[in-house]
Amino acid sequence: MMFRRRSRSLNERELRLWKVGRALVLTFVAAVLVAGGVFYGLVVLLDFQEIDTTAKLDAKTLFDLVKLSFGVVAGAGALVALVVAYRRQRVDEAGAHREATRLHTERFSQAVDKLGSDSPAVRLGGVHALAGLADDAPDDNLRQTCIDVLCAYLRLPFPSDPGVLPDPLPDGTTPTEERRDAHQNKMDLCHALREVRHTVLRLIGDHCRIPQGTHRSWQGCDLDLTGVTIDGSIDFSGASFSGDRVSFDGAVFSGGTVNFDRASFSRDGVSFDGAVFSGGTVNFVQASFSSGRVFFSRAVFTGGTVNFGQAEFTGGMVIFNRAVVSDGTVNFHGVRFSGGIVGFGGAHFSGGEVVFAEARFSGGTVGFGGTMFSGSTVSFRGTHFDRWQSSAPTVSFGGASFSNGEVDFFGALSHGAPDGLLDAVASAPATVRFVLPSSWTVVNP
Repeated sequence: MMFRRRSRSLNERELRLWKVGRALVLTFVAAVLVAGGVFYGLVVLLDFQEIDTTAKLDAKTLFDLVKLSFGVVAGAGALVALVVAYRRQRVDEAGAHREATRLHTERFSQAVDKLGSDSPAVRLGGVHALAGLADDAPDDNLRQTCIDVLCAYLRLPFPSDPGVLPDPLPDGTTPTEERRDAHQNKMDLCHALREVRHTVLRLIGDHCRIPQGTHRSWQGCDLDLTGVTIDGSIDFSGASFSGDRVSFDGAVFSGGTVNFDRASFSRDGVSFDGAVFSGGTVNFVQASFSSGRVFFSRAVFTGGTVNFGQAEFTGGMVIFNRAVVSDGTVNFHGVRFSGGIVGFGGAHFSGGEVVFAEARFSGGTVGFGGTMFSGSTVSFRGTHFDRWQSSAPTVSFGGASFSNGEVDFFGALSHGAPDGLLDAVASAPATVRFVLPSSWTVVNP
């Protein structure tokens, strides 16, 4: 998915000013036409019939004509001054923009140099310098460039945590002081560089909480966090991700708590495609996904907790196709799916716990076609299955399969079982424990 082309800056548009002579002629002609139009309008409104051609030119009339002539000349002069002043203002604005861009470029180069330093402390200074440059950028393109560099830094390889040096070593010997010092230096460097990465992530969260259109706001900007490792507690709560592209594709969430509580995802191109949730807690509690496309395709949930409790998916497309849940907990408790398309096609729930309790499916389409439930505990207890239209099922389990584990639909409210669900239940082996409402009748094949 490519970034959309943004509007051109003043520097890119350049100044397209007419020559002075041409501008003056056209302006004067326009003024004459306007004056003529006004004069004609007054003649019509006053119902003026004709000019008395027999009247003699007296001194008073002659003086009035002289005053009128001077007035026309003064008006023409004022018109010339106005055109020249406008051109001068445009040129001054362009010059100021070029100067601001030049200063921005100089500061940008210095900040990038710091970001490439061997010293974590200097890199940290470069991160804050780039964030400040993004805040003060003369136009949106330069702001986006600063954000792109910060995101690219997060995507760079980084040293892994060497862990605690074993004592004794695997070969049975005791590590020397030199080896202990070298190992400690590696640990310190790893922790310092991780702090730099976490600082970038915190800055992104802080700036995406600032309302769009105000100073320092990064809402509406693109964020390419493809393949980024988030291995600590980061707060994106209340942030608004409304850029043309916000990518967490292949990102790894491991350890700590990452909060997207009350975050808003409101544009096309928000993607967690192939993201790995492998430890810690990731919260999307009361998050809003609306009027766009959000992808969790091929996401892997293995360990830890991912909580979508009371989130709202409205008016867009949310895709969990081929997602894998093999451990931990994925919680959709109280989630509202309405007015859009939500797909779990080909997803595989093979362990852990998946909770849809008290969720509500209405006003759109939710598909579990081809989903495999094997060894997980899946709860739809108290879930509402509404129908969008009298003949259109909101939720479909066509082609879903169940093997092992437990699936609970107790207390589910609907106008009958979701489409294809009872056929899947009827063909499931005895190793699956189903809890179904008494009004749903399963016909065994």
